[in-house]
Amino acid sequence: MNTKTIISWALRLTVAVILLQTLYFKFTAHPDSVHIFSALGVEPWGRIGLGIVELITAILILLPKTKTIGMLTSLGIILGAVFSHFLVLGINVSNDGGGLFTLAILVLLASSLYVFLHFKDVTFLLRKLKS
Repeated sequence: MNTKTIISWALRLTVAVILLQTLYFKFTAHPDSVHIFSALGVEPWGRIGLGIVELITAILILLPKTKTIGMLTSLGIILGAVFSHFLVLGINVSNDGGGLFTLAILVLLASSLYVFLHFKDVTFLLRKLKS
């Protein structure tokens, strides 16, 4: 296995694990999750809907044929999360010491690096979707 493959797997697993571990909080209506989505004005449907989208995204990331679609989707999701932190929530949400924001930045970096490493696959996919 070459270095690019190992790095790609590590990036995919990092993103998938973070997305999957947050599902518990979204699907069980954890008070912190309810607080976040209430502050964004989309509780409960935004929380549940995003949880479903994140579950599908994590599955796409883990499947070899759909990994690029999954990583592009994770990039879109996490850009929304980062902007929500900057514009509405702040860095320190519910006195978490910035933990949630740190996870969002980690997913942003991992997804971005994956897209950079697989730019040819991304452009091929985008051309294919365009036609």
